[in-house]
Amino acid sequence: MNRLVDKVVLVTGTAGGQGRAAALLFAAEGAVVVGCDLDAAGSAETVRLVEAAGGRLDSTAPLDLTDEAAVGAWVDGAAARHGGIDLLHANAGATRFSPVAATSYADWSFVLRAELDTVFLTTRAAWPHLVARGGGSILLVGSTAGTTGSRTNTRLAHTATKGGVVAMTRQLAAEGAPHGIRANCVSPGMIRTPATESDLLRADHPMRSIADAIPLGRIGAPEEVARCALFLLSDEASYVTGANLVVDGGWSAVLPG
Repeated sequence: MNRLVDKVVLVTGTAGGQGRAAALLFAAEGAVVVGCDLDAAGSAETVRLVEAAGGRLDSTAPLDLTDEAAVGAWVDGAAARHGGIDLLHANAGATRFSPVAATSYADWSFVLRAELDTVFLTTRAAWPHLVARGGGSILLVGSTAGTTGSRTNTRLAHTATKGGVVAMTRQLAAEGAPHGIRANCVSPGMIRTPATESDLLRADHPMRSIADAIPLGRIGAPEEVARCALFLLSDEASYVTGANLVVDGGWSAVLPG
């Protein structure tokens, strides 16, 4: 416990899934969590859950993370209220799946905005506050989609953005090191969240039986990703930067069959 005591941590996408799990865990570890999401009702429920557990979370919702001015105001406001920023967990994202021939330019652009622009704008806004703090830690969220292709899930745009997030992590690590800023990435495989339940895990999707291909034999939980995020953000990972930690039950480590 108390691995993030009194640290001010920004977490995007806290209304549910992995973002909610992270907010709950970070608050339990002593952090002052500043969250945001487009979903106001989900965000309010996360605040309720954190406060019921004795933690601290202030949340802004709805917040559009593709709105440059809104992102800047959210980050600067958090720094002003809490005296600075120590950590950033750029978790939020949204995607659309389709094969290349069926991917419209509108869908391609949507995914790039939702999974790259949101990360860039949040990181850029937080950067000067981390520099002023004398260092800190950034955690981005990639995916196994950013490191492997798939024959069962057509996802060209999502693959491009998550590969970009992994690459961004390495560059941020290089640029952050002189300022004492570490940057890492966590790349989940199949995790059971409301979003995956309604899409990739629905009864008629080819990936519905994916647990059979995962060496550990099951789909992951948001809390399992959050625990990896906690490690990478905390001082326990003080000599880790530029890393991409895959959290997929061994899925990407083996060939099928």
